[in-house]
Amino acid sequence: MSIIPSLFGGRRSNVFDPFSLDVFDPFEGFLVNAPSSAGGESSAIANTRVDWKETPEAHVFNVDLPGLKKEEVKVEVEDGSVLQISGERSREKEEKDDKWHRVERSTGRFTRRFRLPENAKMDQVRASMENGVLTVTVPKEEQKKPHVKSVQISG
Repeated sequence: MSIIPSLFGGRRSNVFDPFSLDVFDPFEGFLVNAPSSAGGESSAIANTRVDWKETPEAHVFNVDLPGLKKEEVKVEVEDGSVLQISGERSREKEEKDDKWHRVERSTGRFTRRFRLPENAKMDQVRASMENGVLTVTVPKEEQKKPHVKSVQISG
């Protein structure tokens, strides 16, 4: 009997299949709807990666959404200053004769919200999706340079 499976809390269902080892997950149950070794649905919010960069002209968000179509994603402006990106990753249909060995891709609803600074033009938000990457561009108002007037000093 091997000590490794008992240390990690799992057991092999097939000794010759290295992927059949159920490994102990210290974060199991840590997040609401976290994935379990039973293959339950998970909240995809933790797995939706977003990059936010600010250029002189705009705030640009790049969101990794592999396998989603643009119809499955919503981009909304809330309260005039909050950008909300949401959608749902659906679980693949299971056929009666299917035998799943591993389910690691997250499924479920996701929502990411970002409060933007006052200089964001929320009425001009643009979004596009290509190759599983959603790009949201929020233009910025031009920085107004203070008007400086020289004053002659009399003397």
